[in-house]
Amino acid sequence: MTDDIQKNSRNTDKAPKDLSSQTVAFSHYNNLTAQLPVDANTGKVVSGGVKEQARQCLNNIKAIVEGIGHVMDDVVKLNIFLRNMADIDAVNEVYTTYFQHDLPTRVTVEVADLPLGDALLQIDALISNGEGTTPQEPVDLVKVSRNTDNAPKDLSSQTVAFSHYNNLTAQLPLDPKTGEIVSGDVQEQAKQCLENIKAILESIGHVMDDVVKTTIYLKNLSDIDAVGEACAAYFPDYVPARTIVNASALPMGALVQIDTAVSHGDGTPPQLVEDSRFIVMEANNTDNAPKASYSHSVAFSHYNHISGQLPMDPVTGEIVAGGITEQTEQCLNNIKAIVESVDHAMDDTVKLNIQLRNIADLDAVNSVYTSFFTGDLPARTVIGVSDIPINALVQIDAIVSNCEGTPPNAS
Repeated sequence: MTDDIQKNSRNTDKAPKDLSSQTVAFSHYNNLTAQLPVDANTGKVVSGGVKEQARQCLNNIKAIVEGIGHVMDDVVKLNIFLRNMADIDAVNEVYTTYFQHDLPTRVTVEVADLPLGDALLQIDALISNGEGTTPQEPVDLVKVSRNTDNAPKDLSSQTVAFSHYNNLTAQLPLDPKTGEIVSGDVQEQAKQCLENIKAILESIGHVMDDVVKTTIYLKNLSDIDAVGEACAAYFPDYVPARTIVNASALPMGALVQIDTAVSHGDGTPPQLVEDSRFIVMEANNTDNAPKASYSHSVAFSHYNHISGQLPMDPVTGEIVAGGITEQTEQCLNNIKAIVESVDHAMDDTVKLNIQLRNIADLDAVNSVYTSFFTGDLPARTVIGVSDIPINALVQIDAIVSNCEGTPPNAS
């Protein structure tokens, strides 16, 4: 039976506590709250430069991971949010020392602000969870890291599969032969990002229609339409869930970077292909949330992925009146409408990603946010950005547990 899988929220005193669960496990993944370079004993940002801060972020992740009986080599993906992209080489020097085997996939982006003014970076993580959550029986699932010469190589694995998902490293518009950014405008760069994703997927026997969610990081939000046109050619019939995030800078001065989560119906050993290859991807939209050119929600196996929600009234299609409180409430009401349209509840939320135009608004966001949950709060990541589509003050996306699975109800 899989219709009563339980969400498992946990915390440890060895890592900083926030208005969220440090880690929320559901089925075969643990979703961690983003870690700032805060010493759990003092509650303060550690002294020193970016190397010391990177080490503290990773030590906090390690403490959480070890607190639930896992190790750092169980990390599938890291998202690194930097205040200054020039710090990436220093972060890399620290980052590689935390893993004994294949490096995880990752996203690296410069953002406008972070929740603590003196923090230079923030890191969140996705962790494999072979034992599953109650009542699943522990399974010795294998994490599968793979690379292809047909896509750019970085200080990460191009794709890491675990159970029924592939998690790809965010792709830049790099020509894999030259290692350089392709010539042309943002549309050409977007096409190259998508070609790289396609090459990785084809190398592991998948296709673009297996993509469940895309997060598109743009240097200039005015490029949204051009990037949308490029994406349309790669998803002509089905459009994955989508969030568009403004980046202050991207690696190598790129204009766009595209991150993807991909369905993996065949699973990883010892899951049997014949038992799981026909798992169905379920894309849904509802009239109770703002209309979009992409799916509001895409469910696959035991997770639903919710597109980034803006503070738009679904009836008028306009941004709601008021300030950050009203806008946050509308974003969360839109998520709630999507979640309820697929017969779930807000307490099924595993992870929230919040983008704020003004990080000083976080307290106001928190006062609204807590009212949408009756149980343990989900894991979350909060970043400050310079711009948000439709000039909004806030945007929120979500990952939601899906205990019933998708047909044939993957175990």
